[in-house]
Amino acid sequence: MFKKVLIANRGEISLRVNRACHELGLKTVAVYSTADKDSLHVKFADESVCIGPPSPKESYLNMQAILAAAEVTGADAVHPGYGFLSENAEFAKICEASNLTFIGPSYEAIGSMGHKIRAKEKVESAGVPTLTSIKVKGEVTPEIRKQVEKVGFPILIKAAMGGGGRGMKIVRRIEDLAGQLDVARSEAKNAFSSDEVYIEKYLENPKHIEIQVLGDKHGNVIHLGERDCSIQRRHQKLLEEAPSPVLNEEVRMKMGLVAVAAAKAVGYSSAGTVEFIVDKNLNFYFLEMNTRIQVEHPITEMITGVDLVREQIRSAMGEKLRYQQKDIQFRGHSIECRITAEDPRTFAPNPGQIKLFHPPMGFGVRLESTACSDYFVPPFYDSMIAKLIVHDENRKMAIMKMHGALKEFVIHGVKTTIPLHIDIMTHPEFLDGRYDTGFLTRWLA
Repeated sequence: MFKKVLIANRGEISLRVNRACHELGLKTVAVYSTADKDSLHVKFADESVCIGPPSPKESYLNMQAILAAAEVTGADAVHPGYGFLSENAEFAKICEASNLTFIGPSYEAIGSMGHKIRAKEKVESAGVPTLTSIKVKGEVTPEIRKQVEKVGFPILIKAAMGGGGRGMKIVRRIEDLAGQLDVARSEAKNAFSSDEVYIEKYLENPKHIEIQVLGDKHGNVIHLGERDCSIQRRHQKLLEEAPSPVLNEEVRMKMGLVAVAAAKAVGYSSAGTVEFIVDKNLNFYFLEMNTRIQVEHPITEMITGVDLVREQIRSAMGEKLRYQQKDIQFRGHSIECRITAEDPRTFAPNPGQIKLFHPPMGFGVRLESTACSDYFVPPFYDSMIAKLIVHDENRKMAIMKMHGALKEFVIHGVKTTIPLHIDIMTHPEFLDGRYDTGFLTRWLA
């Protein structure tokens, strides 16, 4: 059992974890860069420690500074949130070696799922459907060309250690393969310190659907249904909803069972997400596993009534899951809009001072944010400033509720994606539920 949790993150997820810890009677320690010294996550924690200048490499990615903060405050556990060090197996291992409980899966599980090629091999052995992969270690050899032509164009080059669209290139002709490989390797090296890439078949405009899983240290794993994350820009999610408007009960059940099998294959013992791409015939294929809490976890909480962050903390304490699969019941529909400080048409970041911040309110409306009036949106980090979540009896009512909440949401001083989300709520393709990952590209072209 631990008593004091250092939250190795910033922004709304740090505040979310802080809240869950306090509800469980745990003390908290916030860490912050000099750019975040006045942030709400710092004010609401029991203690706070500055860990460096604004650059993430010198603060939120600085393992030694974070470990030093844990030592000086007497913290005995670390919650990594999402992003930054949350899926860093080395950090999880160092925490364990330093007698700090890492609130997440084991470093072995993080390592297994963090390497995309090894992850696919691991889940394939558990019977999880995947797309054919081609390993590329050097130049494009005749054998590689032969394998690529067998898979068929278009193909997708992906970073083995990657995510978020970085190190990812679509190739439609064999003549472009070598050049795009070089570009993908360069991007992967810069983003993930590894230029290892692989190739797989590219599905044109699929659905992106993920399954939330929850495990404990006693071998129990359950799933809590799916989230549809298909509305994206530059391979990054913009809006999510649960349940998916296109899955039928048969496919939903199969995906849940497959996700649990994938988690069990690596001895998973925390909150995590198994991501799939789904074609027009509802065939689904393993994409990756995120070994952390997800940005979009609130919509799963809204339809299941399960507090995922609290359960994640309980799991790290060694407690058995309080739920069996039969206990998970789905109620109504939930939607999350990620509100970012960006131009709503070009998605160019727009950091600066928020002059007025008026959040929406009402039954079934939830806001996750550390922004407020006079808050300065720094240029050093992700541009997301709020997550607006709604829940209602069905999808139609949830869409209407979200539309009203967005209209009520006032942020002055910086450009935000609120106008774009308002337009999405009335778009015929979204209303019909038949959108895919190419939705925004087609619409905004």
